[in-house]
Amino acid sequence: MLDVTTAGWAATLGLIGGLLVFDIGFSARRPHAVGFREAVAWSVFYIAVAVLFGVAFGIIAGWEFGAQYFAGYVVEKSLSVDNLFVFVIIMGTFAVPPEHQQRMLTIGIAVALVLRAAFIAVGAALLSAFSVMLVVFGVLLVATGVQLFRHRDEDPSVDDNLLVVATRRVLPLTDRYDGGRLVTREAGRRVLTPLALVLVAIGGTDVLFALDSIPAVFGVTRQAYIVFAANAFALLGLRALYFLVSGLLDRLVYLSTGLAAVLVFIGVKLVLHFAHEHRSGIPEISTGLSLVVIAAVLATATIASITATRRDPGLRARAGSLRGHQNREPRQGT
Repeated sequence: MLDVTTAGWAATLGLIGGLLVFDIGFSARRPHAVGFREAVAWSVFYIAVAVLFGVAFGIIAGWEFGAQYFAGYVVEKSLSVDNLFVFVIIMGTFAVPPEHQQRMLTIGIAVALVLRAAFIAVGAALLSAFSVMLVVFGVLLVATGVQLFRHRDEDPSVDDNLLVVATRRVLPLTDRYDGGRLVTREAGRRVLTPLALVLVAIGGTDVLFALDSIPAVFGVTRQAYIVFAANAFALLGLRALYFLVSGLLDRLVYLSTGLAAVLVFIGVKLVLHFAHEHRSGIPEISTGLSLVVIAAVLATATIASITATRRDPGLRARAGSLRGHQNREPRQGT
């Protein structure tokens, strides 16, 4: 059992909070469209921070826990790429000016970290009190993976976001942007600008993603500290990753299929782990094997996607949806 001291938690939260405050301050101080070279530099920086943290954590806590952190980080990082598809859809739907996109993403990520910390605390408490929650999480992941595979040729709709729908019905809104402001005046009253609705859409989307990403990380580790750290470092690099790969997402035509397979695999792992706890003769999947399988599935999906789009440049990837949309065009060639 991993025993993290108060000082350990404080140091981790301080590091994550410091990086987040720096990110928010940087994006707010000089609004601009992020170029490819800047996106590469930030992506390398955040990946390096995550890897260095994992190495230091492995040295301090032992490499069994270190391997769990890296497995959780890989799971979260891969699932976060699917988030990027949806963020691209949100930015396009609301026609967000390029110079304000990084600020919206950074604030959205900050909100996501708070929400996920709460979800992780609840998930850890449930697993501690009721071991059968392993089965519940496992079945949830399998069902999510099956739904994602069934609707892999579709994109989620912003209009399905309940928070966006509720905001549009309840609060006064304008279709006019007013620089980077979230609130402006129109006809003598205060109204929310489209940027405020973008934040609502990003936050609501992350709530849905958390319902599969957090159980997925609990599938590779039962330690709440590792789950939180893996989530946090994966999310911190999401803004830079958005600008780095947003132009390449259309080529990842099999990403949704690969992520669906990862979710099903981790769901089965959770169920087997529960069964193994009650009957030792039932095999379970180790963390090392999980990391190898997840990496292999994602690598295969990426290579297959690049090969397919080279053969047929007309192919376009979709984010995948957990709900069917009858009015959506299927992806060409799949």
